[in-house]
Amino acid sequence: MTSLLPERLPRLAETPVTAVAAPQDAVRTEEAESAACKHVRVREYVRSLAEGLAPGSPMPSERHLVTRFGVARMTVRQALDTLVAEGLLDRVPGRGTFVAERRGSGEGLRGFADEMAGRGMVADSQTLHAQQAPASPGVARALGLTTSDLVWHWRRLRLADGRPIAIEDSWFAATSLPDFDPARPPTSLFDALGDRGLRPVSSEDSVAADLASPAEARQLGISRAAPVLRLARRGTVAGRPVVATRIMFRADRYTFWSRQTDLAG
Repeated sequence: MTSLLPERLPRLAETPVTAVAAPQDAVRTEEAESAACKHVRVREYVRSLAEGLAPGSPMPSERHLVTRFGVARMTVRQALDTLVAEGLLDRVPGRGTFVAERRGSGEGLRGFADEMAGRGMVADSQTLHAQQAPASPGVARALGLTTSDLVWHWRRLRLADGRPIAIEDSWFAATSLPDFDPARPPTSLFDALGDRGLRPVSSEDSVAADLASPAEARQLGISRAAPVLRLARRGTVAGRPVVATRIMFRADRYTFWSRQTDLAG
């Protein structure tokens, strides 16, 4: 499987790079943020309705939502697309949108904290590095950006029950989280993206066995050249890539688990 990200992490300057927006860029940014807020309002209103109804219950029509919120049909459709992608709603061509059958707890894309909780462990993190800079060619390809777009690179030491279990590198567009503050980072990147209607609901993954480098071994508290599991992931919502991740797990503390259904015989 082709790696989603460059083999080597992008070399970034020690001092965070912050772009100074031209007036027209500021206007476009405000318009984009306003559209995102409208999308979130529609999405969360429909979510609140769906979560209180039985599977199969009809949702308000797109026309009704356009009139109620005074937004474009495209904004309503984007909000509904997100809920369909999350598995909360189903679309039936020619009939409308309905509450979907509830999925089992093992389905869907989970963040690190949720995954550790599912394994009976308490998750925690320590920020090792947080830097904003233009996207490297590999990161730009993974996120559908250009090399002139600013991205955040956030590296964290992941802990489970107070002990190191992984080192995680995440890249996301600076415009996805304009208020991201490395001095006060969010507890969950997925939740922070979700607040802006960008929580990943599906992913493309690449998994490979490897040996830890000396620096990685020191950070994880394992012996040099100990076996590790490297996971490259591109998280998407409604087909749009929003976060690219490379995470290296200690092989002695982590087992990769995957559920598959409808396998051809």
